[in-house]
Amino acid sequence: MKKVAVVLSGSGVYDGSELHEAVLTLLHLDEQGADAQCFAPDQEQMHVVDHLKGSPVKGQSRNMLVESARIARGAIKPLSELKAKNFDALILPGGFGAAKNLSTFAVDGVNCRVNEQLTKLILDFHSEQKPIAPMCIAPAVIARVLGARGIMVKLTTGDDPGTANTLRAMGAEPVYCKVDEICVDEQHKIVSTPAYMLGTSIKQVNKGIGKLVKKVLELAQGS
Repeated sequence: MKKVAVVLSGSGVYDGSELHEAVLTLLHLDEQGADAQCFAPDQEQMHVVDHLKGSPVKGQSRNMLVESARIARGAIKPLSELKAKNFDALILPGGFGAAKNLSTFAVDGVNCRVNEQLTKLILDFHSEQKPIAPMCIAPAVIARVLGARGIMVKLTTGDDPGTANTLRAMGAEPVYCKVDEICVDEQHKIVSTPAYMLGTSIKQVNKGIGKLVKKVLELAQGS
């Protein structure tokens, strides 16, 4: 049974992990016979967003690990405990948490910083030739980490030219694909899908995530 690490960044699309993407990822991993383990940084979020109003809430703070535990039903560990040697693949669901909490992409764009623990993990998984799969906006995290080391990888960005240009400036090769399709960088074992960067329904997003998980497990056979 393949062991897959899923990195979360909170609970909720506007300030954490996109819930549909995270749950569908876990569902497909289970259905396809993989053993999933969730992780999240034991750190505070950038801010808290009222998901009903869609605006930040003043005077509140939330911990990524505590919030992500809601998605994982408590079965989650601190990101500091994740070791690439113990897993066959790494998956990063999207949501603004990837751009606000796992990185500063939402604020700093091309000059963003990526969580130090996650940076090391991405480099470790890549050096061990184990598949990495970001979705939605999470490819920006991969672009920043690998691009800064001169490693150009193919990644989905949705259909926004601005986001594509930013990823290109970070050293990645942005690729357009439909919401129910995936982009596969065979050389670097990177699999990505637009998910809610393009999706308008959970049904559309589900198809792309299902294909992503299937491809990740196939690539993990040789890792």
